[in-house]
Amino acid sequence: MTRAEPQSPPPQAAADAAAAGATRPAPLSGAVLSPLDAGGEAGPPLPVWDLSDLYASPEDPRLAADLDRAEEEGKAFAARLSGKLGGLSGDALAEAIGQYERIEEMLGRAMSFGQLIFAGDATDPANGRFYQTLQERVTAISSHLLFLTLELNRLDDAEIERKLAGSPALARWQPWLRDLRVFRPHQLSDEIEKLLHEKEVTGRSAWNRLFDETIANMQVRIGDEELTVSAALNRLSDRDRSVRAAAAESISAAFGSQVRLFSLITNTLAKDKEIIDNWRRYPRPGSSRNRANMVEDEVVDALVTAVRDSFPRLSHRYYSMKAKWLGLPKLQHWDRNAPLPEEQDRAIAWPDAVRTVLDSYRAFSPELAEIGGRFFDKPWIDAALRPGKASGAFAHPTVPSAHPYLLLNYHGKSRDVMTLAHELGHGVHQVLAGDQGYLLSGTPLTLAETASVFGEMLTFRGLLDAEQDPKRRRLMLAGKVEDMLNTVVRQIAFYRFETLLHDERRRGELSAERIAELWMQVQRESLGPAFDFTEDYGVYWAYIPHFIHSPFYVYAYAFGDCLVNALYGVYREGRVPDFERKYLDLLRAGGTLRHKELLAPFGLDASDPAFWQRGLDVIASFIDELEQDV
Repeated sequence: MTRAEPQSPPPQAAADAAAAGATRPAPLSGAVLSPLDAGGEAGPPLPVWDLSDLYASPEDPRLAADLDRAEEEGKAFAARLSGKLGGLSGDALAEAIGQYERIEEMLGRAMSFGQLIFAGDATDPANGRFYQTLQERVTAISSHLLFLTLELNRLDDAEIERKLAGSPALARWQPWLRDLRVFRPHQLSDEIEKLLHEKEVTGRSAWNRLFDETIANMQVRIGDEELTVSAALNRLSDRDRSVRAAAAESISAAFGSQVRLFSLITNTLAKDKEIIDNWRRYPRPGSSRNRANMVEDEVVDALVTAVRDSFPRLSHRYYSMKAKWLGLPKLQHWDRNAPLPEEQDRAIAWPDAVRTVLDSYRAFSPELAEIGGRFFDKPWIDAALRPGKASGAFAHPTVPSAHPYLLLNYHGKSRDVMTLAHELGHGVHQVLAGDQGYLLSGTPLTLAETASVFGEMLTFRGLLDAEQDPKRRRLMLAGKVEDMLNTVVRQIAFYRFETLLHDERRRGELSAERIAELWMQVQRESLGPAFDFTEDYGVYWAYIPHFIHSPFYVYAYAFGDCLVNALYGVYREGRVPDFERKYLDLLRAGGTLRHKELLAPFGLDASDPAFWQRGLDVIASFIDELEQDV
């Protein structure tokens, strides 16, 4: 997954979390397209993924056969075991979970294919129909499997422990059972759970699709040009301030014309979440996400408090310096990602980006680089620019029996190199964790950002340590600070915005104007007095997909960045013997271990309030160094 703002320095993001049929998949068959580089001239060809390792096309007979097989096996599975789990021995239960995993992986492969097809071109109506039809079929099939998790959570703890104690085979599934039972207090009756499961395709998923298709079909008119949202947002980092200002005005106008629709989507999904949360007895809107992340509400509160308390020494201080560097009395929102005056706005060719990232990975771990190299040796990456493609970037794990795919929109800028380092980290993590199998390979979002942010840090540190020119080093350091502010400060501000919005939605529907007020409130708080925000910035909340697809996801980026700052500090200090092996073991663990267990070998504890300060101090130290040159 990627950060929640499409054009924030790396990675540029859409989530979170995700081409076409017989005549439609040809452009995505592993060929290359000639994109435009940042300067508008023809650049080197960029890779386009080949999805045939999943299925050849939506009409592939293998896809239909897999769905038919999953349906047949799912029905037989339910007929044989529904209502009988309590009477199974530990070994028999282990066998049942193994069969459940096999069926779920078949469905996961199909849904991964559908998600990637849709991400490849959301403007093609056939892709939308295919994805929706696939969702409906998979949801219907998986309803036959729902009994397993519901029944397991109705067994008391003592019964589960007895089964585990008598069965080494079941012990393999202990982490999955542990995580499943986190949701036990929030489980509803079987009938309600089945209803909610089956109605998902006409509920939240349908609103998600409406949002995605609306964004994909939008055109932003800048002067005489009609640009996609992604291309228009990219201009907010142009060297020419008049270009940035024109892009900002046009983006505001484009989203302003659709703001009633985006407000309806947001209000509807927030109310839907409130209804479900009340039925499930979650104490607050973010609690369900925290349970899914296997992290306590109190740990998230400590992170949010630490970051908000640090706004003045981090973002406020940095952007005051940036205003001076740019010679401006105040910054506008379109100046936030502006290049610094001395920065060379050169396009970086794709082969150079690949070499930079892999060399940085290799300097830390040859094994890490070898796994990363597979993504470039094989057609597992889609980096080309084209209309209809999902904006931003993501890494999709698909299923362990296949491999991950990466989506990027490569504009040839330095931030795109860091985006590549970030998404490749996700991909490598997903490959290593895949050995755990479909049910155990998934990593909570808070830990899923570890490898991605660590990959960014490896790439940045490798470049910084090799740079001898003080002026160039300063520019690199400033760029990294902006990346970290976008990852930590900005994401916590987004989390704060979501919290305010969902809390207020419980008192009634919010107008577009009120949503804008909440948005502007958190922007002023987080970015500080260096900015003089124009009123039209109030609509910019509307293009951030994580608010729609993955409510309260965004703090995971700050969690991951602070975690990696602390982890990388341990690595640089050389205090932990055999760090590389322990780090790779952390990635291989997938979802089998919690954050306390994973961080213990490195002497770190995320439940300690000082842990977050340690991560934030790294950003502050970079700003200290920059401040010395002002």
